[in-house]
Amino acid sequence: MRRLEGKVALISGTARNQGRAAALRFAAEGALVVGGDLRHEEALETQRLIAHEGGTALTPGPLDVTDEASVRAWTEEAADAFGGIDIVYANAGAVRFGAVDAQPYEDFSFTLRAELDSVWLTVRATWPHLVRSRGCVLTVGSTAGLTGSLTNRRTAHSASKGAVIALTRRLAAEGAPYGVRANCVSPGLIDAEGSRGDLLAEDHPMREIARHIPLGRVGEPDDVVAAAVFLASDEAAYITGANLVVDGGWSAVLPGAPTWKDNRT
Repeated sequence: MRRLEGKVALISGTARNQGRAAALRFAAEGALVVGGDLRHEEALETQRLIAHEGGTALTPGPLDVTDEASVRAWTEEAADAFGGIDIVYANAGAVRFGAVDAQPYEDFSFTLRAELDSVWLTVRATWPHLVRSRGCVLTVGSTAGLTGSLTNRRTAHSASKGAVIALTRRLAAEGAPYGVRANCVSPGLIDAEGSRGDLLAEDHPMREIARHIPLGRVGEPDDVVAAAVFLASDEAAYITGANLVVDGGWSAVLPGAPTWKDNRT
């Protein structure tokens, strides 16, 4: 039995990276996937990839997760097509980096709309369906929402992801009386298109960060998605309000600590 057999899963941001990986993996686990992205043609390609593997997916028109009407239409089309909603994976987001003394307010506001408002709008639109199905919410936080950084100027990103983690805990509290679970997955640095053009670029100070990660590598989208599948499945039926950090141990150790070698005989 596949872990998400017959579940209707809404996943935002399915055009590429973690969103595409999530759509493919959830479908492989038996979910009926409803994807969406502003990059509609790429999201349709994700749908085609799912169909090629024998899965079921629907991708309505372009999805703008910062627009209430767009999110509501996406939600209702999913519910009409499949008769309900069991899983909401609020994955989509966008970020503009900058330090507090240099970032324009426009960029700060853009990041909060894309990373925080988008989650609230998605959950708000899907909540009645989740209550009926006793479903679950998955959000995407970040280690940026847990700690500061000396190398990455990410004021708005830290603020929005910290808020997403807090919002998830609040959703767990509000959902508990209805059997609705809410959990967050917080990745560390993930090798994806966006990070390769920024944080993992040749001239960025975080380029060599892998040697400081205890498990010795930068994460992959599938690392994050595997955690999300677990939290969405019945295996996590007694887990709500959790923030599962997927960062190779990066946030668990002191920065720059030397490797300790066991010389005991």
